Amino acid sequence: MGAGSGPAATIPDRPTLPNVGIIIMFSPNGPDDMQRKTFRNMQCPIARSLERVGEWWSILILRDAFYGTKRFDEFQRNLDIAPNMLTRRLNGLVEEGLLEKRQYSERPPRYEYVLTDCGRDFRPVLLALLAWGNRNFAPEGPSVQIVDRETGKVVEPMLVDTENGEPLQMGRRHVLRAGPAADESTRARLSSATSHMTTAAPAAPAAPLAREAGKVA
Repeated sequence: MGAGSGPAATIPDRPTLPNVGIIIMFSPNGPDDMQRKTFRNMQCPIARSLERVGEWWSILILRDAFYGTKRFDEFQRNLDIAPNMLTRRLNGLVEEGLLEKRQYSERPPRYEYVLTDCGRDFRPVLLALLAWGNRNFAPEGPSVQIVDRETGKVVEPMLVDTENGEPLQMGRRHVLRAGPAADESTRARLSSATSHMTTAAPAAPAAPLAREAGKVA
């Protein structure tokens, strides 16, 4: 249409969008400061243990400590972990008594981290995780195995009664029971759990296997 032949087309106003503010909250010390709950005083030994090692970096640091890793740069290189995260995890394991910090150089000051008795007591848990991972999450086959040093035979770890060396048979012969420090809530929960632990346990392995498992654990 030519100029002057009619009124100019009107372009409608664009809708006005409300001002929207986005607030992103960061914790200065990472996600650890965002925790909402602590298990430190919970009446459950599993929960209290998770308070100390229930984060994957902590468990991997302990794993490497069992492999002989001691120094900061070695942990960082093996785990490919950020230095600030490694510092927090090492300090946390030291504070909880699983690692001991020892100075090995004065100029410049350098430290190494070695397992304490409490830390070494975590070894059976790592071996159990190793075996569990091999059974359930290694479709390509195991990359790490427990073997008899003398025979080279692959050994499967197990839980045994230290009094007689017999394997635990949870739900059949052995059950969970409230200890002397348990409160009423814990006693009620364990009473209910015991009634459900009726799944038949696998047949007890032969005695030689039990002895081998005890040797590596």
